[in-house]
Amino acid sequence: MRLVIFAAALSLAAPLPAQPNASSGAPDYSKDSSWLCLPGRSDACSTALPTTALTPSGYGAVSTSSAAKDPPLDCFYVYPTVSSDPGMNSDMNAGREEKLTAETQFARFASVCRTFAPVYRQMTVAAIAAYSAGADIAQPAELAYGDVLAAWRNYVRTRNGGRPFVLIGHSQGSLMLQELIAREIEKDPAVAARMKLAIIPGYNVLVPQGKLVGGTFKRTPLCSRPGETACVMAWSSFREKNDPPEGAMFGYADQPGMTVGCVNPALPGSSDWVKLDSIWFTRSSLPVPGGPIQWSTEGQPATSYVETHGLVSARCVNRGPRGYLSIRTNHAAGEKWTNHVGGEIAVLGMFLPGWGMHLADMAEAEGDLVREVGAISARSRTAVQPGR
Repeated sequence: MRLVIFAAALSLAAPLPAQPNASSGAPDYSKDSSWLCLPGRSDACSTALPTTALTPSGYGAVSTSSAAKDPPLDCFYVYPTVSSDPGMNSDMNAGREEKLTAETQFARFASVCRTFAPVYRQMTVAAIAAYSAGADIAQPAELAYGDVLAAWRNYVRTRNGGRPFVLIGHSQGSLMLQELIAREIEKDPAVAARMKLAIIPGYNVLVPQGKLVGGTFKRTPLCSRPGETACVMAWSSFREKNDPPEGAMFGYADQPGMTVGCVNPALPGSSDWVKLDSIWFTRSSLPVPGGPIQWSTEGQPATSYVETHGLVSARCVNRGPRGYLSIRTNHAAGEKWTNHVGGEIAVLGMFLPGWGMHLADMAEAEGDLVREVGAISARSRTAVQPGR
């Protein structure tokens, strides 16, 4: 799984250019084949995911997630940059990269909501390489957004049925959802009223320093307390004692008077250290600071995923233009679980300090996020009936 390319589209320094016909020429999202995930079918989001509990005492029981039957809440997901297709935009053929990413980041949400994820012509690794060499990628960016917009409009018009919904993304997916909220959802009060939450880590959400709203979004605030709805959960992860440097890709606001919003995914509104419920993909071969991860002294886990409660803790930090989620690994002498986790991006053997632990943004708190969305789903069961 090429996790290093999750980060690809994050090089955009400004919002996408506004185009009134952004979705013209987009794929036909009335066709189920244009969707990576849809409720009620066998796809990347209905996959059963056996997961081994990992504690300080070693491995525990194996649990398996399963899709809920007709939950009252929808989840609309836009996956991060995973395409190695040639050219500036990917094709519409979802391959192993897209499917495994959706499985890892999104499939567990099927236990609490109906899952929708469009295939879209995202900006590729090649597009970001071109950007790094000075190329203008505004048009590839707009093409990608146009697809997401078209999928969204099809979903609202023909698939949502008046249900409440949650938006979920990461990296390029979070960028696309930022644009969707700012350009589309905030301008439609009836739809905005049904948005219960937006989970969009891995791309900077700007707010005026000391405020919850007013930068990236005009009406949608950062979540500031547990259980709050109609708000945004956003963060970018950096290892403890490794603050984002000036001009960092993430966690550093490039506009005067602004900071990067940070919401602790385990306890919104908190600025204290909070233990996270994490779900880690254990089969990655990417380089990790401190060397390869030995998940337990008992050996390799029996499943591709492990769940850890409290292996890592996080706290939100906001200092001037810097805003980020600081990550600490909790390990004491004699404990059997790993003493370090990954998340950094390496290029030519060097880790990029301005990108932080970008690859761990979702994994480090996935259990907390599924539980939060599950609580919203439970509260929604009698609030909005499908089709009304």
